[in-house]
Amino acid sequence: MMSQRGARLPYRLLAGAVPCPPGWLAATAKLQGITMSPEDPQVFKSFLDILDYKPAYQVIALFAPVGLPDEPTPRGRHCDRDARRILGRPRSSAIVSAPARTALNKSTFEEAAAANGGHLSPISWRQLVRVSEVDKDIAPYWQRTVFEVHPELSFYQLNEDQPVQFSKHSQSGLEERGTLLTKRFPGVERIINARLPRVRPAHFLDAAACLWTARRIVSRAVNRLPEDPEWDSLGLRMEMVR
Repeated sequence: MMSQRGARLPYRLLAGAVPCPPGWLAATAKLQGITMSPEDPQVFKSFLDILDYKPAYQVIALFAPVGLPDEPTPRGRHCDRDARRILGRPRSSAIVSAPARTALNKSTFEEAAAANGGHLSPISWRQLVRVSEVDKDIAPYWQRTVFEVHPELSFYQLNEDQPVQFSKHSQSGLEERGTLLTKRFPGVERIINARLPRVRPAHFLDAAACLWTARRIVSRAVNRLPEDPEWDSLGLRMEMVR
């Protein structure tokens, strides 16, 4: 499931990565034995910078689509639909369908929406440049290291397989997520209390939740959505892990 890249170190380097206005926010930690020690989060300008980082990350839990349909797909990929089913309403609205590959690299919202079957949310439009980065730089062999995750599924697991109550865009939602993380993730305050230019508190919480799932990936304690994944035309598995 995972591969070792670079020199063997006395610890495993893990990352939870989420898109943010300056690029990609990475919450990272060193895992030595069963002890995970969070580091100061940092912003990478590009997804390729995360892949090329030295020493190499053994696991990158990525909040972005890995594997895209070539053509518009109603309600998204199977993993998008499975994630919504698990979360239920209203948290299911946090699962945004992955765009069709034909919508990438369009210069206007109207062009991208047309290429995506006439439907594209404002959130998807804002993130399209990040999705394009991943699609350009990812390859099937990277899926031994890079795993698509979703913070809401991570918080679902942290909350004893129950969806969180409040939106992350509310103060109550930020506090709820922070409480879940601090109860289960020693030292996470170093991540969720950090401040970086143009990075919002919700980004730090999401990145920390993805890092928590990266730890579960190393432990082989995750579930796949779906259990039998689809494959896209580039040979990428279209799945989420939680």
